[in-house]
Amino acid sequence: METTIFEIELKALYAISQKIGQVLDLSQTLSSILETLSINLSMERATVTLKDMPTGLLKIIASHGLDPMEQKRGIYAPGEGVTGSIFETAQPFAVPDIGREPLFLNRTQARNLTKNNLAFIGVPIVLNNEPIGVLSVDRLFGPEVEFKEDIRFLTIVATLMAQVVSLYRQVEQREEELITENRSLRAEVSAKYNHFFTVGISPAMQILNKMIRKVAPSRASVLLLGESGTGKTLTARIIHELSHRRRNPFAKVNCASLPDNLIESELFGHEKGAFTGATSPKKGRFEEADSGTVFLDEIGELPLPLQAKLLRFLQEREFERLGSVQTRKVDVRIVAATNLDLNQAVAEGRFRSDLFYRLNVFPIAIPPLRNRKADLPLLIDYFITKTSKEYGLPFRFSDESMEILSNYDWPGNVRELENLIERMAIMAETDQIEARMLPQYLFNHHTTPAYQSSENDGCSQLEIMEKETLLASLARNEWIQQKAAREIGLTLRQMGYRVKKYNLGGIIRENKKFQSLAS
Repeated sequence: METTIFEIELKALYAISQKIGQVLDLSQTLSSILETLSINLSMERATVTLKDMPTGLLKIIASHGLDPMEQKRGIYAPGEGVTGSIFETAQPFAVPDIGREPLFLNRTQARNLTKNNLAFIGVPIVLNNEPIGVLSVDRLFGPEVEFKEDIRFLTIVATLMAQVVSLYRQVEQREEELITENRSLRAEVSAKYNHFFTVGISPAMQILNKMIRKVAPSRASVLLLGESGTGKTLTARIIHELSHRRRNPFAKVNCASLPDNLIESELFGHEKGAFTGATSPKKGRFEEADSGTVFLDEIGELPLPLQAKLLRFLQEREFERLGSVQTRKVDVRIVAATNLDLNQAVAEGRFRSDLFYRLNVFPIAIPPLRNRKADLPLLIDYFITKTSKEYGLPFRFSDESMEILSNYDWPGNVRELENLIERMAIMAETDQIEARMLPQYLFNHHTTPAYQSSENDGCSQLEIMEKETLLASLARNEWIQQKAAREIGLTLRQMGYRVKKYNLGGIIRENKKFQSLAS
């Protein structure tokens, strides 16, 4: 029984539909479709020409029956030759004999123009009522079939190709958006990272910087310890960005913000029907962050039953979703944080000791603001610059106001300071904040700064600031007095005198010892 044209076309279209899912590589997918036409319809050669957005020219991006050099030569301006005319008019064009058609340029040099009755057919590829390219072939069905049948069938194929191109462009645009978003996030983290340490000249922050750089490239779990508002979340993000996992997800889970009955699903995921409202399967944060980092904030608030499950995950890197018996494995790094005393929580039975030891591989203490008062002026300048851009009024604190800020204990740490600066930016009516303009609580909670130890008793504010400047310079210069003296313009003899005056010898020795251990 003779196969009809309709059956041939149907078979070809079915084969083409099987290729469309391979749209991750546009040129390869379109070339595969052209190859399918050749196999099913004995077509010798074909091309797909698309408009190149940067240049506006029409370029062959996929072909069958052309070698790479021939394909490379296939470039046309809109309106130029047969291909350009099809694109510009958005109408099909049939050439019964290319040797007799002056519009046929044979730019690819793939066809013999002296060969009699070599037919060429092209149809526009149209997307959203706009031509985006041209599909052209040598004649499909032979002289016994009218050109209009070729054109009808090729128009169907061109419609499918338009959808392939559309899908590819959507994927490409989404990828570009993700890359842009990723770059933006990295730039934001980089800016915050630079801010975090450029305004961190105190010895405590210099030590923190070294510890972060030391642990970030490793696979070790990290436990961040510190009061609320000290920057634990930012520190976790910096550790992730400085690690080999930086191109993979960073997932944050606040263990204190979720009810006990939901946190297991949040971490490990659930299957459909695992509980009321679980209408579909859901990945947990560990699955979502595979090959990346999971930041468990407020880990001290994790319920005891979940602590056991987390311990098993840390030991085996495997788990089951809620409502499932299938064991899953992922590769994630754990960075945890708490403002609680976990040693005390272990002693009171509120936190598992074995989990504590697993998490406490590399503990990092984030210093409170009261222990890094040398950073206060730079932090204030940073936040003033930031809020001035938003509210439009630059301002400064008077000397008396700065004295009050320096003597305040900052229980809310850097976050409290940022909130205060923003409040001042909103309330300020002049470019200088006087003491009387400051909130009353700054006076009510007037305390002795942490850096004013008994060794500072009797020292003036100027002497205290000089001491902090010395310590900051020493920290930046690996606690080498000669380097620090050169940086701040002192002779080695003058530096030695001040080290003795402020009794800094013990601090220098202790930090050199820590530095040698860290290295």
